[in-house]
Amino acid sequence: MSTPASEIPRGRLSALRVRFEEPLRNLRSSDTAQAAGLALAMIVNNVIALGSTVAFAHLLNDYSALASLISYYLILGVVGQALQVATAREAVLGTLGVGPELIVTLKRWTRTMVGVTVVLTVGSVLLRAPIASAVGVTNYPWAAAFGIPAGCLWLELSILRGGLQGVGDYQSVGLSLIGEQGARLVTGAALVIVGLGVTGAYLGTPVSLAITCVYGAVMLGRAATALDRAAIPPDAPAHPDVSLWQHVKGAFVPIVALVVVAVLQNIDIIAARHVFGSGTVLANSYAATAVAAKVLVWVAIGAGFYLVPETSRRHHEGEPTLPVLARAVGIIAVCAIPVLGIYAFAGHPLLKAVFKPDQLAATDSLLILGVAFALLACTYLAIQYLLALKRTWFLIPLGLVAIAEPILLLQAPADPPGFASVVLAVQAVAAALAFTMALRAGRRRRPAVGSNGRISQA
Repeated sequence: MSTPASEIPRGRLSALRVRFEEPLRNLRSSDTAQAAGLALAMIVNNVIALGSTVAFAHLLNDYSALASLISYYLILGVVGQALQVATAREAVLGTLGVGPELIVTLKRWTRTMVGVTVVLTVGSVLLRAPIASAVGVTNYPWAAAFGIPAGCLWLELSILRGGLQGVGDYQSVGLSLIGEQGARLVTGAALVIVGLGVTGAYLGTPVSLAITCVYGAVMLGRAATALDRAAIPPDAPAHPDVSLWQHVKGAFVPIVALVVVAVLQNIDIIAARHVFGSGTVLANSYAATAVAAKVLVWVAIGAGFYLVPETSRRHHEGEPTLPVLARAVGIIAVCAIPVLGIYAFAGHPLLKAVFKPDQLAATDSLLILGVAFALLACTYLAIQYLLALKRTWFLIPLGLVAIAEPILLLQAPADPPGFASVVLAVQAVAAALAFTMALRAGRRRRPAVGSNGRISQA
């Protein structure tokens, strides 16, 4: 029989507390826990996003207009992700400054972004009618006018998140992901309820981005000020003077790399409309099934927030970097086991509970697509790893795979399982290439720089 806590001597109780609290504290601060935390934050982010879809679909009579506006806003998504990767990498290396100097650099960039946002907002307002016509929302010109400002706010938030990654504040990055999506749902729904309709629902996007930018700036200031000066890389410039435009130019490779990922992730739905017929039951069913199958890609994006800065730091210090990639891929593997199990044994009931009856004709392709996009999740992590190592040559073979995919899909069988099998084959080739190149790059250890400035072999 166990002894009640009240009867345990105080000194022994204190010793027991120390004994069990220390391992838990180490676990919470471990690399694996940080990566898993970011992946979990991305999962929560997407659960809230799904809730937003359901909520606005019920609140609005014209939900398709909101979907078109969100698609317009997401055009800048790839650029923002690339800037986040580049900012995280350069912040770790100290090229943007360390501590207060990093804050000075990002404040200077923010002033530039504010000026750009003001100018583009004025232009967007003046051109709101033709923009609304181009997006297909002619009844909501003022909503369309906020698309470009929202894109600018997204770029600013991406830079701030990259800075937070660079100083190792992964908790704030994760909370910003959840907070952004939660604020979008709450503010958008509130504006719809007060009578602003589609325009109000869409205004939730720039409002939530602005709120999250303020949070990110505050947390970055705290984290950078508290940064240990011993963490400064010995070859970091004393007073960096990197302009935002130089930074964007330096992010060209990440932008191209993420475009490749975007093609591998989304081109199948576009090709399916040609193979199955635009607007047909099979095309709509395949699109619904493919969306459900891509959940692991979003987990990989969360894990990538940890992967890039940690890989950059370890590479700079001459430490092994492959364990970082292994941890991130391990998270995907752990998540894939239950997800693929659900796809295999409960796929049809799952889709039936979420989608309409006329969107269930492709459920027999769910498991195949689930495996395909699990591989894409791993490809994404390998690409982020290579970007952190500042490799560029991987773009050629993976770019060729991205170009070949739509060509192959247009020749695929006109049935969902056969079509999905071609998607799986393409993703398997891309993953094999990406990991072959990542492993080769990871085995090349960089010499470490000692405290005396001399190079020592790591």
